Amino acid sequence: MTETNKSSQLQGGQWLVSPVENTTIFCRETFSEDHQDIDTMVKEFARDRILPNAEAIDKLDKKLSLSLLREMGELGLIGVDSPEEYGGTDLDKITSCIVAESMARGGSPSFGCTFSVQAGIGSMGITFFGTPEQKQKYLPTIMTGETVAAYALTEPSAGSDALSGKTTAVLSDDGKHYIMNGEKQFISNGSWAGVFTVLAQVDGNKFSGFIVERDTEGFEVGAEEKKMGMKGSSTTSLKFTNAKVPVENLLYKVGKGATIAFNILNIGRYKLAASCIGGSKLGIEHAINYALNRRQFGQPIAYFDSIKGKVADMTVRVYAGDSMLYRTVGLIQDSINELDKSDPAFYMKMGEAHEKFAVEASMAKVFGSETSDLIVDEALQIHGGYGFTEEYPMARAYRDDRINQIWEGTNEINRAIVTGYMMKKVLMEEISLRDFLKEMDNFLSVDILTLSKENYGREIHGLDSAKLLASLVFQEALCEYGQDLKHQQQLSEALADIFTLIYTAGSVISRARQSQSNHEISDMSSVITRIFTAESLLKIKSLSNICLNKIFEENIPNETAQFVQSLESIMTLNTDTISLKQSLADFMYTKNNYPF
Repeated sequence: MTETNKSSQLQGGQWLVSPVENTTIFCRETFSEDHQDIDTMVKEFARDRILPNAEAIDKLDKKLSLSLLREMGELGLIGVDSPEEYGGTDLDKITSCIVAESMARGGSPSFGCTFSVQAGIGSMGITFFGTPEQKQKYLPTIMTGETVAAYALTEPSAGSDALSGKTTAVLSDDGKHYIMNGEKQFISNGSWAGVFTVLAQVDGNKFSGFIVERDTEGFEVGAEEKKMGMKGSSTTSLKFTNAKVPVENLLYKVGKGATIAFNILNIGRYKLAASCIGGSKLGIEHAINYALNRRQFGQPIAYFDSIKGKVADMTVRVYAGDSMLYRTVGLIQDSINELDKSDPAFYMKMGEAHEKFAVEASMAKVFGSETSDLIVDEALQIHGGYGFTEEYPMARAYRDDRINQIWEGTNEINRAIVTGYMMKKVLMEEISLRDFLKEMDNFLSVDILTLSKENYGREIHGLDSAKLLASLVFQEALCEYGQDLKHQQQLSEALADIFTLIYTAGSVISRARQSQSNHEISDMSSVITRIFTAESLLKIKSLSNICLNKIFEENIPNETAQFVQSLESIMTLNTDTISLKQSLADFMYTKNNYPF
């Protein structure tokens, strides 16, 4: 699963200054036989056990949800990320992502939330940072689903600014307990959980993690929130009034709460992206099935050109999200493979290894959640008035999907993380924009007419041009604002979107080039790649101009303007995307599902 560009293997962000040519990534086509078997097993479970119960789950049926959770524990699916000695199955991050994605095919984001908290943020703090005694005490029953787990970070006045939380933990006079006071908000699995990972301030400013049991004296679980969506998952507040937490329940070390919180969130972000992609594939299938059966003006609405455009757009977007998601998880797994598994601190280092790819995890979260937003919106639109009724599945999907752009860090926060980390990498000289931009003249001297139309020669050259343009814009932004760039949030968000489009387009091209699928699927992968690359390059051009007009508030210097114009001319591929989308939609109708 290793990328051929070794610089990309151990640190994130290197794709910005690395050529697309000959880059091999991890993707669905390189799944092992074990990966494929688990994919099939989880999809069957989702189809047979979750989908028929989706409506009942949505009524907050605790008994049903926890029964399904225990079934998944029996299958070993809760413990994919946890060591065998504590009841886990200790599989790779690819498998973890596959489980999250395939679970979403059950059509119940509510149960997906219950499961993902149990297998992810609710237990990962203990798995990665717990002592052997803590792991032995808590993990075995969490892995079976007998004990439900939850994660408590957000507070009424501390959401995106999580480290400003006011919940306190003060060591008791006898040194046996931490006395905890404060309140947590929007806690998934709140009313069902027996064990909580809670973040609190020790000595006023030492952000720290604790394991809190449900029956802790002074601990109280609030009422269920009345939510717009995700109605089948438990969401409550938590209240601590002189709650006595044993000192042995301190997680990791005092002051290490940020390490616990952010590394768990990095995992949660790419797993959320996986759930969004899995749910999006189900949404496409609902939309195609309805469009083929709904007749207007004497024919199925599927064959109206505007509907073809929607189906193609949805397909392209999901293929792109799938490609960048598994590329990201492949990179993370490569980093984990560098660790010594016999090291007593192996799981702690595994947790910390995720930070190397915080940029990519945040991009996956943003792109994945905004992909599912597009899919539920377009799928509902294809259903027309029926999409607005509870008789069809899109109304619930529409409500449930909205939270995906908010939790695991809002998309605004994740865009700030993308640009912030990229800024840090440049300033620490992990990425050298200056050296990369020295290649500009040589790059612009290439005769475009000599580029092969086969094997995506034009697309690759266009994307390499976009990398130079993005690097030029980024360097100018850093020169103008320095570290204050983080306060220019609209500019920072535009840069994050440019980086995300470059990373995702590179993922799509690399996946299509190395596809091992049958000829028919490969042909359509080529169509998707041409569409996504052409449209992404146009978006990058637009975003780059917005950025430059902010950086240079009067006139862009002539030399810079000439470079920009030359690079943008290469990025304009003149691809007939409308015809390509028509052929892609026709192909999707023959499959009546999502086949990639």
